[in-house]
Amino acid sequence: MKPRQLTTLMILLLVTPNFVFSSLTITAASTQSQPDLYFGVDVAYESISATEELIDKVSNYTNVFIIGCYGNYNETRLTILSQYTYDKGLAFIVYTDDPRYPSTRWILDAKTQWGDNFFGIYVYDEPGGKQLDYSKYPAVHSANDYDDAAEKYINAMSWYTNLFKMNFSYPTRYQLFTSDYALYWYDYKAGYDTVFAEFGWNYSRQINVALSRGAATVQNKDWGVMIAWTYTAPPYIESGPELYSDMVLAYESGAKYIMVFDSNEDWTQGILEQEHLAAMEQFWQYAKDHPRTNNPVSSRTAYVLPKNYAYGFRGPEDKIWGLWEADALSTDISMSVASLLQIFGNNIDIIYPDEQQTAESTGYGSIVNWNDPRLLPPQRPDAPDFPTQPPTPTPAISPTPNLTPNTTPTPSPIPQASPTEQPTLSPDVAQVNSLPTVLGFGAGLFIAIGVATAIILKLKKKR
Repeated sequence: MKPRQLTTLMILLLVTPNFVFSSLTITAASTQSQPDLYFGVDVAYESISATEELIDKVSNYTNVFIIGCYGNYNETRLTILSQYTYDKGLAFIVYTDDPRYPSTRWILDAKTQWGDNFFGIYVYDEPGGKQLDYSKYPAVHSANDYDDAAEKYINAMSWYTNLFKMNFSYPTRYQLFTSDYALYWYDYKAGYDTVFAEFGWNYSRQINVALSRGAATVQNKDWGVMIAWTYTAPPYIESGPELYSDMVLAYESGAKYIMVFDSNEDWTQGILEQEHLAAMEQFWQYAKDHPRTNNPVSSRTAYVLPKNYAYGFRGPEDKIWGLWEADALSTDISMSVASLLQIFGNNIDIIYPDEQQTAESTGYGSIVNWNDPRLLPPQRPDAPDFPTQPPTPTPAISPTPNLTPNTTPTPSPIPQASPTEQPTLSPDVAQVNSLPTVLGFGAGLFIAIGVATAIILKLKKKR
């Protein structure tokens, strides 16, 4: 491994435990009424009885439910579960990746029958992740440069989401939801109202919060968290105590929605055990006992990335748009983000420049640009040039499993990938997420401490 990459890895390792601890503490701010919190479960298996049984268990400590599906879409099943959820006093969201489902008639009747308890449609799954990992059906197969990739992604996904919006009857407007682990900014640009940032695998929760919350804040949208798989085999999901910590982190970070995914690899039954249900109930009580204080935008710092530099942030070798390999700028930005997380903790948002709504007009208390010389390592006196003409795309196929797949062929322009596909990371990306591997580089740890300290001191001194 190159010394440059090693330094980045050490900084990321140092930052994570400090940030996790500090993020669980409520930031002092002006106290206002508790923001809305929607907390519940996303079910992807088809059994009506098993779903109803789960609803019975969680209805006392949740307030929203996602009705997922597998196999042929069935409006009779959907109606039964919608009514059952409604009778339990829960709001609900319906998953689909087929513009024909639910039908226009079903949606028209939903408003009359269930009113505001029907929140909207969860359309497709992980569009940004599929693009970044260049899975079977990315929105963009080729592009001339980053701007071209952004335009093509937004246009492709906008066309797709508009197919579902045509089912909305004027003046009724239901929300469009999705869950993702990358490219949140561009999901919102494509027409989604709410994006659930996935907490799963060994991806950084803190970076995903900063990216998703930043995108939602600038674009005036809602954001949430979907707690997904940690493993590709049973038990799939993390332990009860880990689940509880993730829910508290999402809550204290300001997530409006906190959802827990429930399905096995075969999409035939749930994975939530008693320890997970107990953790959910414990969290529900925590939220009641600890009303959130308002964390205004003015108390947060915005880190502004280069325009349309859609880097994955899962390690120094992650892809850009799923089409280009990481470059020198990837490492510099990774180091900058690691330093900013250590400085600002839970008060950092990561955004892109926007012509309609800038960081200044959004009201951020402070703004740090990607090429701020205070963020550069001591051995790098000048900011790197932003590559306006990226090298020839070299995609690598490494799909991540979908949370709510559909195996029935549909006219969807971006079909779902097979649920049997498992994520594969390149050796460097896998290594950045492997704690035992990173700990083996003892000498690099001292280098990382020195570099991180120098960067932090420079930034604090000039703020």
